[in-house]
Amino acid sequence: MTDNKKYTRSGIEIPMVLDEDSHPIDKSKLGKPGEYPFTRGVYPNMYRGRFWTMRQYAGFGTAVETNQRFKYLLEKGQTGLSVAFDLATQIGYDSDHPMAAGEVGRTGVAIDSLQDMEVLFDGIPLDKVSTSMTINASAAVLLCMYIAVGRKQGVGSDKLTGTIQNDILKEFISRGTHIYPPKPSMRLITDIFAFAKDNLPKFNTISISGYHIREAGSTAAQEVAFTLSDAIAYVEAAMKAGLDIDDFAPRLSFFFASHNNLFEEVAKFRAARRLWAKIVRERFAAKDPKSMMLRFHTQTGGSTLTAQQPENNIVRTTVQALAAALGGTQSLHTNSFDEALALPTEKSAEIALRTQQILAYESGTTETVDPLAGSYYVEYLTDELEKQIVEIMDEIERLGGSVQCIETGYYKDEIARVSWEFQQQLEHNEIVVVGVNKFQEAEIQVPSILKIDPALEQKKVTALQEMKAARDNSAVRDSLEALRTAAGTTDNVIPFVLAAVEQYATVGEISDVFREEWGEYRDSR
Repeated sequence: MTDNKKYTRSGIEIPMVLDEDSHPIDKSKLGKPGEYPFTRGVYPNMYRGRFWTMRQYAGFGTAVETNQRFKYLLEKGQTGLSVAFDLATQIGYDSDHPMAAGEVGRTGVAIDSLQDMEVLFDGIPLDKVSTSMTINASAAVLLCMYIAVGRKQGVGSDKLTGTIQNDILKEFISRGTHIYPPKPSMRLITDIFAFAKDNLPKFNTISISGYHIREAGSTAAQEVAFTLSDAIAYVEAAMKAGLDIDDFAPRLSFFFASHNNLFEEVAKFRAARRLWAKIVRERFAAKDPKSMMLRFHTQTGGSTLTAQQPENNIVRTTVQALAAALGGTQSLHTNSFDEALALPTEKSAEIALRTQQILAYESGTTETVDPLAGSYYVEYLTDELEKQIVEIMDEIERLGGSVQCIETGYYKDEIARVSWEFQQQLEHNEIVVVGVNKFQEAEIQVPSILKIDPALEQKKVTALQEMKAARDNSAVRDSLEALRTAAGTTDNVIPFVLAAVEQYATVGEISDVFREEWGEYRDSR
């Protein structure tokens, strides 16, 4: 009998057996945990010191409903907040804008002004809770709102901890919630870097995201290659703007997906750490070891969840979360089993959080650092993935870099190609998804799902109009004009955004100033 060859989705051949003869382990590439090249983790003691931050992604309806969900999750043992914003907020429209109709509070919480942000974090001390915000095109506005809420609580910006995603390049590649063209979008990001250097020493000013690239259909190797290429573009833009690599690189963070192939995912995280350390030290001449650390958040794979037999998703999420923990993640979101159908209910969100807690407290995974190090298979996959990632990154460099590859459509074309290949394999039963193309059931059993009250949209619009009538509109106009002037110069715009936010200028009003000054991006392909 002849064995059929097997491959990972990244195209790496999986040998039946590996040993010292077939894949000798190069110990010089491993190093020690907490030391360059950080293959084995960014900290010497990893989870022996403390567990990863358990940061469940949440947001729906108005700030009132989301504040209640935050408090529920914190009560259940969540250790960090992660805010999901609705689509209108993500692309810089207020809840009363025609483009927001039907979308208010649907895919996340609707935030229009500082008033909403105050409600969102009511009763939640910002000097004690780390907050991640999944926001990109309008990240500068939401960050300034967070700073302003901290000030109202008596918490200085130097005490705030958390992350803004602020990764606009991947929006052009995979998600599409961009507003402005690439050049002014990059200017906003470097302005945030510069502002944060002096004002937000504990805050991660970007989370360079492979997650959405993977969710769009990329392979594990493409996910890391595209993400690190975007990171290089951000670093180059920041250095061109006059920042020193060691002034901002320690506050860069990353965001990856974790999918079902346990060992490939573990190897992916290890390869990404090793590559980034080398890039930052050798290409950008960083001196601070913290600049070389690839610290990352992980989310389990939303695109792997199935509407068929949704309870199976609990098992999928567990495998993916285990891969993240074994791979050395710094924080983790576990998807809820019903997310192929709707936003999670309180119960499904609690099960997802309990999954992390069981892994942390009961599985033994956390008791030693990098427990899979030295496995012939894991080291083989790490090395092979690293080779593939470098090959892809070299191709991106040859084509002119990340921004150029966005303009030419290279990224989208590559993701479409491998997505099509995967779909064909699925439809021809070459890949098994339990409950979808094997072990099916006659009917889809739909659990109780979360439904957003349609009345919340009008409630939100009314509250926004009342806020606009009550604020000092003369001060709002003055702050927006000052912002407009700054946007037309090379001045850092973030202090002007903060001043406007504190006068209760809205996300839409501030975004409109930038739209008028910089224009909007339209994909010509």
